[in-house]
Amino acid sequence: MENIVRLKQEKREVHVIQSDDEALDIAKRLSADFAKTASARDLDRTLPFDELDALSQSGLLAITVPSEYGGLDVSNAVLAEITAILAEGDASIGQIPQNHFYILEALRTDGSEEQKRYFFERVLAGDRFGNALSEKGTKTVGQYNTRISREGLGYRINGRKFYSTGVLFADWVTVFAVDAEDRLTMSFVAKGAEGIEIVDDWDGFGQRTTGSGTTILNNVYVNADAVVHHHKGFERPSTIGSVGQIIHAGVDLGIARAAFGETLIFVKTQARPWMDSGVERASDDPLTITKIGQIAIRLEAASAMVERAGRKVDLAQIDPTEAKVVDATLAVAAAKVLTTEIALEASSTLFELAGTSSTRIGLNLDRHWRNARTHTLHDPVRWKYHVVGNYHLNDVRPPKNGAL
Repeated sequence: MENIVRLKQEKREVHVIQSDDEALDIAKRLSADFAKTASARDLDRTLPFDELDALSQSGLLAITVPSEYGGLDVSNAVLAEITAILAEGDASIGQIPQNHFYILEALRTDGSEEQKRYFFERVLAGDRFGNALSEKGTKTVGQYNTRISREGLGYRINGRKFYSTGVLFADWVTVFAVDAEDRLTMSFVAKGAEGIEIVDDWDGFGQRTTGSGTTILNNVYVNADAVVHHHKGFERPSTIGSVGQIIHAGVDLGIARAAFGETLIFVKTQARPWMDSGVERASDDPLTITKIGQIAIRLEAASAMVERAGRKVDLAQIDPTEAKVVDATLAVAAAKVLTTEIALEASSTLFELAGTSSTRIGLNLDRHWRNARTHTLHDPVRWKYHVVGNYHLNDVRPPKNGAL
């Protein structure tokens, strides 16, 4: 596998995390640090290169490496909670590793033994994986024009990707392309390899610093031993989609928590009571209290559902039967629905309860709504309602894809 590395590997000092509790503590510490400058990064669109280096060095990006390859192999419930903790501090930083962990799950599921040994070792050494998956101009998000073609002992890849979250910060560009039989593959290419161009052109109004721009692939060479047959993971029961989706749920949960926290602070310290309320403080307004309680309860429900879904994904990973994978898929779909809805509600309620003064540009409180609205567009929850309902009503199993 060493011959696939085209660039000199950067040496990083990476902490080895020993337990789930330690991982959670590290995430909380990093999140608190990231939160201090999150608003400024959003306003100025300052990309978090230093913060991603800190994340790598902390060991958090290696927590899903299976134990047989030297990793901690945390529960998916813990992975989702760590994502939520990071996203509460900075939603963009919370999202960036999502593709990294999705790629590791796809590697665990369909990689060869040699590929697993090599790339899991690179992860333990602090390497980051970015995603070149989604494209513009196709009929649906599940279709791809990027092609991978045989050449000698390896392959050539040609195409153009958009929404390449994490690639700007990555050591490896993980390219998804269809082969001559229209089967989806996943190739590991060292960033900086000949023929790769990364364009920082992401201009979404939310999640502004994820670096989710364009990746251009012009006749990029990749060795055969760096190509994973990704389509196989969706030809049988697997947890690839569930792992990817529960991380997205964690991002939305973190955004909701951040918005709720800002709401509490503003209502307690700056908001004024309504003139007909008959109270001295906004925090004593009975309607405000009721609304705060409503958000808090829905946040608690979303958190509980994420944890429950994570445990079901754990069981399906250990024993990927059709029944257990379907159970995990439905639970993660429910978690994604609840976290999507509470992220949007909490970030909107912030302004409803805090009042007009909270809309000042300098406060940048709107970043929570912008982040929630942008990130929750990844996978429409209306279809998750449909998938769950169709299963219960008509015994139709969920489709096997990365969006479930």
